[in-house]
Formats: sequence, structure tokens, C-alpha cells
Amino acid sequence: MQPIRFEAADSSDRTQIGEGLTRPAVAAGRLETGRSEGKYFLRHDDGCAVCGAEVVADKPFYLDPETGEILCETHGAERRGE
Repeated sequence: MQPIRFEAADSSDRTQIGEGLTRPAVAAGRLETGRSEGKYFLRHDDGCAVCGAEVVADKPFYLDPETGEILCETHGAERRGE
């Protein structure tokens, strides 16, 4: 399965996701629930698994559902073969 691209992070710590993305988030060990501002969140506070770049609010990032890794725009696109 190819990495999933998120158009824009909500913050540097987490991004709200819909129910359809909960399965890959759980498999990656990155699902957060029970927050007052929403039901499901993808945690990405550790940054890009390749270069360590921080996920920045309003910027794209990727989740590799096979490895559970968060990837920056550059490394996510590379892994997708773009």
C-alpha cells in the first residue's frame, strides 16, 4: 500500500482524521481519541522518520501505513514514486 498523503497538518502534533483513516492510524500506533475538539486524530509529533523534519501546520505530510512512519513532503513523494 502506498503512503497516504495529507494535504495539510492541523498542528505540529496531530491532525484530525475521519473514520475511514482510523484503521491505518491504529495499525501505525498513531491514533488519538477522546479530545474535545474532535473524535479521531493522527499523532505525528515525532516528525519525518527519514530526516526528522517537523510536520508543520498547513503543510502536507504522509503516513506510510505499512511501516507506521510519518514522512515529510519530499520523502513521502519519493516513497510513492512521484
